[in-house]
Amino acid sequence: MIRSPLITVMSEAVLKAARSLKRDFGEVEALQVSVKGPGDFVSNADRKAETILRDALEKARPGYGFVMEESGIVEGTDRMHRWHIDPLDGTTNFLHGLPHFCISVGLEREGQMVAGVIYDPLKDEMFVAERGKGAYLNNRRIRVAARRELNVAVVGCGIPHLGRPAQATTLQEIASVSAQAAALRGHGAAALDIAYVACGRYDAYWERGLKSWDMAAGLAILREAGAFATDAGGGPDPIAAGSIACGNEMLHRALVDVLKTARTASSVA
Repeated sequence: MIRSPLITVMSEAVLKAARSLKRDFGEVEALQVSVKGPGDFVSNADRKAETILRDALEKARPGYGFVMEESGIVEGTDRMHRWHIDPLDGTTNFLHGLPHFCISVGLEREGQMVAGVIYDPLKDEMFVAERGKGAYLNNRRIRVAARRELNVAVVGCGIPHLGRPAQATTLQEIASVSAQAAALRGHGAAALDIAYVACGRYDAYWERGLKSWDMAAGLAILREAGAFATDAGGGPDPIAAGSIACGNEMLHRALVDVLKTARTASSVA
């Protein structure tokens, strides 16, 4: 595990927020049987976790800006640094009592993602990375998987829900990738799924319609784990494009090629 002051600040903030989410997750499971449902409760849980994160990070690094899922952009006096925060990635899973969600915090320095922490509170798995210091899952160094062919690869994807702009494109891509990969998986928490590529659980991953807080921490972790990451079209800036494709060098290239072919076939049709 990285023992730097920066990672200590980030991991301690995430652990504080995680305690709140774990308590609330137990309540959400009980709320499944209510007529009203747990929607409002989950929104409150989300905002509460974000407040805990912001307060802890602000205290430790005064002046840093914030880009947050719930509260939007908060400019800081330090214009070189911004935190990108998702206090509850996998909200729909959380809402339904599915135990696959995480907290994600990434640090941007002068336009580059230089550190990331992704924490799964229920499995007690913390993925961390800082530029030049490697990527870790708890106390174990992690690397991207070494498989080279799609036909033996497990590929993760974000399955678009009703009304998302990327739905039609992604469904066409899913059909194309599933015809060539060994298996396709969609677990519904982008940051955590990206971390799974970094530690080799997924061989590759792609998703569209993402925000900076979905990817910021993951991009830092992927880079330190030896992965390649672009937008879904192969471009250099996933955050600007709002999409990601990632994996080792060979599988990343193969995945992007399949995605491009799928989009071309879709536009011709």
